Amino acid sequence: METRWIGKPLRRREDGRFLRGEARYLDDLSLPGMLHMVVIRSPYAHGVLRAVRMERARVLPGVVAAIAAEDLPPELQGVPPAPVEGAQVASVPHPLLARDRVRYVGEPVAVVVAESRALAYDAAAEVELEVEPLPAVVEIGEALQGEVRLHESVPDNVLFRWHRVGGEVEAAFWKAARVVRGRFRIPRLAAVPLEPRGALASYDPGTETLTLWCSAQGPHQPRTQLSRILRLPEDRIRVVVPDVGGAFGSKGSLPPEAALAAWLAMRLARPVKWVETRRENLQASYQGRGLEAEVEMAVDETGRLTGVRATLWADAGAYLYPSTVIPPVTTALLLTGAYTVPAAEVTVLGVATNKVPTGPYRGAGRPEAAYLVERMVDLVARELGMDPVELRFRNLIPPDAFPYRTPLGFTYDSGNYPQALRRLQAILEADGWRTFRDRARLEGRLVGIGTALYVERVGAREWESASVSVLPSGRVVVRTGSTAHGQGHETTFAQIAAELLHLDVADITVQYGDSAVVPPGVGTFGSRSTTIGGAALVVALKKIREKATQIAAHLLEAAEADLEWAEGELRVRGSPDRAISWQEIAAAAYQPGRLPPEVELGLNAYGYFALPGLVFPYGAYGALVEVDQETGEVRLLKLVAVDDAGRIVNPLLAEGQVRGGIAQGIGQALLEEVVYGGDGQLLTASLAEYALPRAEQIPEVTSEFIETPSPLTPLGVKGLGEAGTIGMPAAVANAVMDALGPLGVRHLDFPFRPERVWRAIRERGAGT
Repeated sequence: METRWIGKPLRRREDGRFLRGEARYLDDLSLPGMLHMVVIRSPYAHGVLRAVRMERARVLPGVVAAIAAEDLPPELQGVPPAPVEGAQVASVPHPLLARDRVRYVGEPVAVVVAESRALAYDAAAEVELEVEPLPAVVEIGEALQGEVRLHESVPDNVLFRWHRVGGEVEAAFWKAARVVRGRFRIPRLAAVPLEPRGALASYDPGTETLTLWCSAQGPHQPRTQLSRILRLPEDRIRVVVPDVGGAFGSKGSLPPEAALAAWLAMRLARPVKWVETRRENLQASYQGRGLEAEVEMAVDETGRLTGVRATLWADAGAYLYPSTVIPPVTTALLLTGAYTVPAAEVTVLGVATNKVPTGPYRGAGRPEAAYLVERMVDLVARELGMDPVELRFRNLIPPDAFPYRTPLGFTYDSGNYPQALRRLQAILEADGWRTFRDRARLEGRLVGIGTALYVERVGAREWESASVSVLPSGRVVVRTGSTAHGQGHETTFAQIAAELLHLDVADITVQYGDSAVVPPGVGTFGSRSTTIGGAALVVALKKIREKATQIAAHLLEAAEADLEWAEGELRVRGSPDRAISWQEIAAAAYQPGRLPPEVELGLNAYGYFALPGLVFPYGAYGALVEVDQETGEVRLLKLVAVDDAGRIVNPLLAEGQVRGGIAQGIGQALLEEVVYGGDGQLLTASLAEYALPRAEQIPEVTSEFIETPSPLTPLGVKGLGEAGTIGMPAAVANAVMDALGPLGVRHLDFPFRPERVWRAIRERGAGT
């Protein structure tokens, strides 16, 4: 189909206000009479909370309130974890304020509210905590011993369990020509959004309406969670998401602090604002990843993968947020990757530790799965003496097998995995990567090539909605339940509307982020916005087209079937002089005398879309690296990404998503790790200790797209927001291990910091 707007690489329309400094973030907002809230956090990882003394804070000038858990109504409780099919989950939601015991450094214990932020910090310094320290557990193995129990109701420190088996697993391993085993550790990561979390709450007693502005990934999920916490009907809560300076999954759940600000605004009858510092963000915002795994792969004598068996231990932290359980279960479900593995069995244990809870971080389980699967495939190839790319080709799901059901229960909707791998290999060959590596090795240099495929699932919470209003002037207002925080919705959704209505993108306005304005929605996470939100918009736009066609047919005195859409008008097919402009149709929609009798006044439509099943983007990634034998430094030379996200609405924005994800994937592979001391103290509590990738560390990237549209979405879109974070870490890991392979190094865990790599080289007796 020939298109004008879909597939066009438009620059983001919204960038202007950000570049000019005109964006309005949470901390830019202010209300008359606004108070400021500061949180007093636990300095201990584990301890009995004997007392919270706030007398001196309360008498300071400008202090309005000082609150501990004992001051909260007993019904104010945290939001329990979301149900996950097949999971047994303990009831240990994150409390709003610690009561009786603290369980991680940074846990909220009390809050003070004052006339200014400075006064609030002064008052917070006067609050005294009496805590009787208890032993802390920071390692999964230590927690599983059960000598230190974090919750009386959870004697073994296992907060959730999940298990699934599909196919003849025992037979696959019994008949296997070889069984290859691997043990892996994936450290915790911090999302580090440019803007930390924050909230501003205001209550109108006249209308009994609570308004919460918050830096979040959508207005509706925070509203639902706030409704449950405050026991307040959702129709009395308005949530507004202003411009958001990054989220990467870390702003999907309502922070306890935001709920406290809302409750205090109602209690004090004044607006209350809370904005965390960077140190608080690193301490108390939920972290991502944090997984240990034992994986076995069975392989027959021809190199066919016949079975996978794995146990995953997720470092869940001290409590469960609503989404804590989801990422590790997603990892488990994707442990057969892009391959025709007929049998699989996976067990997941979510283990309590004295750390901040975990939650979704960009990729949310998919990067872990790709890493585990692709490292295992390389290990299998190494033990068989096979080329790892040839082993992959031998086991990939063929294009004619779709829809393909995996033994763990996912049904992949569409794909051509061999095509993606072939395209990746063609790029590598054209660039002479293998020749470069082999020549470098002859010179004594450690150069390696890594290949990885990934499959990700899109469509968690499978519905979304949108509305379209055509004004009498002809301008179109799109309102979507999806909320942008850097993705470019104002451009992408405008392109979809302009395409279907044959208008210019400039004629479209896109609104989102205000629960009082936009239709019900789920939010923006997991690559779901264009996939599901865009599909809901298509549903609404088709209704607009249908009604506009009825109006045009009436005004032109023609049959609807005889009309065709053109740029800015509808006309009678074969009679270009018989046409009516879009503006005239829009005006007529609000004039009763010009409408057909059966057509209602106005030109508005609501669209709802629910996926009939999950959709599965995929890709093939490659990395060329060199390891310095003297220092252990890993230098990225070139990277390649081949992604299939179905139909691409805006290639420029898609490219930006891939490259941004690759940068974060490089951070995971080479630098990033949240580190706790044995006493539970956070050792990476500032950006001086938590390393992030810099521009100079991002090498040349070749990125391409192929398209196998999904049959489950009206545009064939699959989603792309996670791609780089999923495929690149596994590719870099395989490249580093390929470089170190001649030294006999079988495996190293993330991150590949110079010291870790240097020690591995020295242990093998290499270097000087």
